[in-house]
Amino acid sequence: MRQVRIHTGALLTAGAIAVLAGCGSPGDGTPAGGGPAAAAPQQAGQGQGGAEIATVRGRQIAVYRQKGDGAAGTTLSSPNKMGATRVFLVDARDGDWLKVLLPIRPNGSTGWIKASDVKISSTPHRVEIDPEAFTFTVFDGDKVLRTGKVATGEGGTPTPPGRFYFTELIKPPDPGGAYGAYAFGLSGHSPTLKTFAGGPGQLAVHGTNKASALGGRVSHGCVRVSNDDITWMAQNLAIGTPVIVRN
Repeated sequence: MRQVRIHTGALLTAGAIAVLAGCGSPGDGTPAGGGPAAAAPQQAGQGQGGAEIATVRGRQIAVYRQKGDGAAGTTLSSPNKMGATRVFLVDARDGDWLKVLLPIRPNGSTGWIKASDVKISSTPHRVEIDPEAFTFTVFDGDKVLRTGKVATGEGGTPTPPGRFYFTELIKPPDPGGAYGAYAFGLSGHSPTLKTFAGGPGQLAVHGTNKASALGGRVSHGCVRVSNDDITWMAQNLAIGTPVIVRN
């Protein structure tokens, strides 16, 4: 299986950026209670062997609550609402079925898909974020590739812990704006904002025009990094790369 790498020709631009949560000053959006995270199932393709990424082949995909179900629990479109080809992080395999992490509420939700409905690729990379130390670390297996400072969500709109993955890569029209040079959408959502700027309160990892705020709690829940760091990530990390936010 090949490693996926993002190229700038696949970037999303313009209006897609507006619906991601966590970039302005706290106080916007509609507060609402988020559901509890689902229990973490057995993980597949993690560690030195890398993570498996499932890319949807067609225009939609059936997601089942249990493998072998007669009727799908839900159907997800591809491209997604951001205009990016739909991907999932593979959590487990069982014959012709894949258990995948879903980009829906509550955070940590999983479902089953048919392996024949997706293309499987892999990446050795993962991103770990430590909200207490305000740092990120990018790993290639056990090797540290890059570290840097982050800013996270403030008290009323915290960055939730959990296991997520990149769902799309966006290039803002103004690299000097609040989102910086690039923004990766995450599969997770704010635990306190049900909606934000017309979107579902989706989280992101993105650059910033206020590097002085790195090392603090300042966002609606998104993770901010320097423009140098997000540019490096955009050039080196695949859509589907696992992102772990520690407790």
